[in-house]
Amino acid sequence: MKIASRVYTLMINSVDPHVPNKLRPLWNHAAGPKTVFFWSPLFKWGLVLAGLKDLSRPADQLSIGQSASLAATGIIWSRYSLVIIPKNYGLFSVNVFVALTQVLQLYRAYAFQKSITDKPIETSESK
Repeated sequence: MKIASRVYTLMINSVDPHVPNKLRPLWNHAAGPKTVFFWSPLFKWGLVLAGLKDLSRPADQLSIGQSASLAATGIIWSRYSLVIIPKNYGLFSVNVFVALTQVLQLYRAYAFQKSITDKPIETSESK
């Protein structure tokens, strides 16, 4: 057993007796805090927060490739999270939000590019 796994097991075992009875169903769930199925979606919320922070970034600085990739993975993993056993609604919700924030970023980038191409070119004769 690796050191990180031992540390994790010790932490879970030390917290286990202190979990209130009301939270026991969540604690012992197949996608609960004792599993990676809980922690992966929890940390993935960082991508949502980064996407929300990027809403304040000027549209000309957005990466279309990055936004498209994140939107695609959000959509794909949203679907996947509902066909796996156990269904992982935490994974579903975070991926829906990843997809939504990135689709919004793609729209912003598209609108910016469209505004550039729709502007008439000024010439010395039109001044």
